[in-house]
Amino acid sequence: MCWQRAKVVVLLALLVAAAEAQPKYELRAAWIATVINLDWPDRDAHPVAQQSALVQMLDKLKAAGINAVFFQVRSEADAMYDSGLEPWSYWLTGSQGTAPDPYYDPLAFAVEEAHRRGMELHAWFNPYRVSRGSGYATDPDHITHTHPDMLYQAGPLTLMDPGQAVVRDYITNVIMDVARRYDIDGVHFDDYFYPYPPNEITTQDSYTFSTESRGFTSLKDWRRDNVNLLIAQIADSLRAYDRSIKWGISPFGIYRNNVPEGIVGLDAYDVIFADPLAWLEAGTVDYLVPQLYWPFGGDQDYHKLARWWVEQISGRQLYIGHGLYRTDPNTFSGTLFSADEIPEQIYFNRGYLDILGSVFFRAKNITEYYSQNIFERLRTEFYKHPALTPSMPYKDLTSPDAPTGLAYTWTGDTEATFTWSPPDSGAGLYAVYRVRSPVPPDLDQASQEATNLLAVTGDTTLVDYPGLAPDPYYYFVRNVSRNSVESDATTPVHLYGRATAVFNEVRKVAAHLSSYPNPFQDFTQIEFRLESGTTVTLRILNALGADMVTLVRQRQLNAGLHRYSWDGADAGGVRLSSGVYFVLLEAAGQRTVKPVALIR
Repeated sequence: MCWQRAKVVVLLALLVAAAEAQPKYELRAAWIATVINLDWPDRDAHPVAQQSALVQMLDKLKAAGINAVFFQVRSEADAMYDSGLEPWSYWLTGSQGTAPDPYYDPLAFAVEEAHRRGMELHAWFNPYRVSRGSGYATDPDHITHTHPDMLYQAGPLTLMDPGQAVVRDYITNVIMDVARRYDIDGVHFDDYFYPYPPNEITTQDSYTFSTESRGFTSLKDWRRDNVNLLIAQIADSLRAYDRSIKWGISPFGIYRNNVPEGIVGLDAYDVIFADPLAWLEAGTVDYLVPQLYWPFGGDQDYHKLARWWVEQISGRQLYIGHGLYRTDPNTFSGTLFSADEIPEQIYFNRGYLDILGSVFFRAKNITEYYSQNIFERLRTEFYKHPALTPSMPYKDLTSPDAPTGLAYTWTGDTEATFTWSPPDSGAGLYAVYRVRSPVPPDLDQASQEATNLLAVTGDTTLVDYPGLAPDPYYYFVRNVSRNSVESDATTPVHLYGRATAVFNEVRKVAAHLSSYPNPFQDFTQIEFRLESGTTVTLRILNALGADMVTLVRQRQLNAGLHRYSWDGADAGGVRLSSGVYFVLLEAAGQRTVKPVALIR
């Protein structure tokens, strides 16, 4: 038993250390894949049901601590938005070129809902793919009908020819149309450039090479330069229009074979003709997200690859793409990652100052599938406190105007609703801070502590539960620019938690109320002795005073000893996260409260 108690103490210390180590600035993102309806939408569902499903997905991602989504808007020269250039996606309605009925614009809807939750939205484009060979009927306005001269075949795939200048202009025009008409935070490419084996390109671009070689004599160098030219053209166009829009790419995780030494596998440079180091050297991307979808050790060692990318990043921002799909049989048919693989990768990332966050493939592995319990681990361990996305030093660092008029009202026994007004110049998102202090805190200093950041939101209202505060809480709000630059703070307000008074006024009704073991991992046995027969309610509350589960509801019990077990789950049977909870016994109009610590 002594060993078990020592283990609990160690686990608790690790949890506290992990919480304290969380950064205030970190990209915590997920890819929402729409091609073949991987994550969203159900193309057979009613548009209202599609919107409801997306809202639920964003809510679950937000609850996990995700602060950005990469939303796929173009997968086969089509559109998950109302485009005048390309037809509506088959994956939205089941008929390419057919708009939702009743009408809505998925991208506009996704942007609005993401921003309301304080999340960035990056529009994710597949640049060259025209058809996966799925066999559905294409719309008469699809590029397969309007510009077949711009395309080539590679096995079942139809793709745009990167060597043609007209193709680069076409793709750039599509992207800029979205950038001008939608309030997106970023433009994002995945790793599909020239096609992967077994459908790799051979001689299909021979004519283009002969007519648009631009002086190249090496076919492979020319192909890489074709991609480089598109990346630069998009960068120039976005920066000329709005430099606040972030522009990033998620290249295949292996740059070249044996780079770094010992790495073996298909590579970006020689197979799909993508050269991320050239983009970094030219400064034509704002960030990279190399897809490191492998575990520690082996021929594609995560440790070696991540460290190599850190060494190459050259002044731009580096995030890591994690193969979360490899944690669940619903999304991967091979040998699954261990439960600790992705968590250890996140811990590893935080050991490098130049790794500024993580992007997870895919969203459903957080919101729907168990995936080695990743949702709970993100929510309670890695992303327990919210974070702002990292500020880019090569973008606008101007501080925005501050919000005003922060005020609160009690809207429940332990619930306070805060409101404020946006600045006249407009607002991006808001960072809401909560600081427990016996005296007014230094707001600038308090803002540096990640644990003081209560929420990031796009709304001008927020509900909080001050709970069991022995000292007053001070609240203040800052406006946050698209580049995560904060404004001055509002005038702070402070309040005491009402729950303090409630619990301090509790009187004993039982001879004893206890739980054992305490702390506990799997279950705890709760005991109490009644002095006389009476109607009893036994509940578990969290530290904010909210009900988690009722073990006994208004039940007549006799005098004597009573025992009940609690397995650390809420009323819906969902396992709760580590923390301090309160056992509340109510009988004869009186209350007794005891704390109990749950360690996962």
